[in-house]
Formats: sequence, C-alpha cells, structure tokens
Amino acid sequence: MSISIYKNSLRLASKLGVVVLLVFFASCKAKRSTTKKNHKRVVTVSPRGDVKTTGEPMGLPKDEGHFVSFAIENTDDYINTFAAIAQDEMKSYGIPASITIAQGILESGSGKGELARKTNNHFGIKCHTGWEGDYDYHDDDEKGECFRKYNHPMYSFRDHSLFLTTRGRYSFLFDLGSKDYKGWAKGLRKAGYATDPKYPQKLIYLIEKYNLHKFDGKHKAEPRSPKEYVVKRHKVAAGETLYAISKMYFMGVPELMELNNLKNTNLHVGQELIVKYTKN
Repeated sequence: MSISIYKNSLRLASKLGVVVLLVFFASCKAKRSTTKKNHKRVVTVSPRGDVKTTGEPMGLPKDEGHFVSFAIENTDDYINTFAAIAQDEMKSYGIPASITIAQGILESGSGKGELARKTNNHFGIKCHTGWEGDYDYHDDDEKGECFRKYNHPMYSFRDHSLFLTTRGRYSFLFDLGSKDYKGWAKGLRKAGYATDPKYPQKLIYLIEKYNLHKFDGKHKAEPRSPKEYVVKRHKVAAGETLYAISKMYFMGVPELMELNNLKNTNLHVGQELIVKYTKN
C-alpha cells in the first residue's frame, strides 16, 4: 500500500513540474512579446525654404544618423520640393533636371510610394554588387529584391547622379544635348535602367504634362572632347573596400572588378588594383 502511494506521489510531482515549467515559459514569452523595440526616430521636414536655386552646387546635408522624410502632398508639391535639387545635380553632373524630376516622380510615386517612404529611394536603385550602405527589401520585378536606403532624400538624388555617371553603359547619354529630354528618356530604356518598354513614353509624358523642361533652363553642355584616362595601380590599405576605392576614382564597382578580373569583392591589405580616371 505504501509503495503504491509513493508511486502516485511521484507521478503527481512530475505532472506539477511540467505545469510549472509551462507557466514559466508562457510568462517569459508574454514578457518578450510586450517589450517595445527601439526604432530610429522619423523626422518630417520641409526643405523648400532652404533650397538654393542659383549659385554654386549645394552640398549634401550632414547625415545625423536618423531617417529624415519629406512631407509630400502631391506631384506639384514634389516638383516644388525637389526641382532646385535636380537643377543643382544637373550643374554638377550634366543630367537634365527634367529627366531627374520625371524619374523621381515615376519611380517614387511622387514621393508617396512604399519604397520611397521607407527607404528615401526615389529612383528605384537596387543594391547591386559592391553597395555597402543601408538597404531594405521590396517586391519589384521579383519578390523581396534588395534596394538602397538613405537617411535623407538628397542622398538619393546624389546617388542617382553617381549611378548614371560612373557606369559605362550610360556614357552615350552625355553626348546628347542638355535639352534633349526625349533622347535621354529613350536612352535610359536602351541602356537598361528599366524593363518597362513604355518607360520613355512615361517620362516624356510627365515632362510635358508638368512642363519640367523649363528646369533645364539655359544650361548647355559644353562640346565633349575625347576623354584622356590616367591608368595607375592602387595598393589596398587596411580598412579599404572595393566600393570605397571605386568612389575614390569615380569608377563603378563592376568596372573595377572587370578591369582587375575579380570574381568577388574580397580584398586583402597590400593587394594592387589597376584603376583609371580622367585627367580632369
């Protein structure tokens, strides 16, 4: 009789132990689920009062380490907000402001699209090989594609300029007149910027509907003389990356990899890379 009672006691203790463990884990899970995650503060500002419309090209704002978004109401508001920035980029890089604004409207949904709102990516630029900045995933041609992310919209405009000027497949566009927005629109599609066969027509429609070519102003590209390149060797220093070196010489990472027959972006200290840059 005492043995039977002893066995029943063991079974009861075992069951009670299981119950206690389940209660403990449930309590922990509940605590974890109610813990608030730390998110970066989103600041909404309007830059229009600070935008320069004349003078020297405007520098980029200091990256304060938090995500800054602009409050955009509609397409007209988008144009009023970013037109001067597009003109400034035109003066520095030779890309017609009308094209930059039209691409921004189309790619970002006038700044109100999901990708633009969560990444400040106004031009649909994907991560691509060598990108070392922040990024986020978004469904585009395929599900969950990697897109570049910026803390400030102006960094997106500058990266758009660098993207077009450092990739060889877009070089023929800069032989066009600065007011040839139709040639630019067709050339962007031809160079592979977008897969949409109607991409040129959409850009031209936006430019003419909103009279964006007025922002191209009297800026006229100077006749281009043949480029003279300087070729040299760059010795990799500690902490340098392929992306950083490509920016140093205004080259694209794919171009740098092709020039050096690199299969990946891994580098080691002391490695010598062939680089080239224009004399000016």
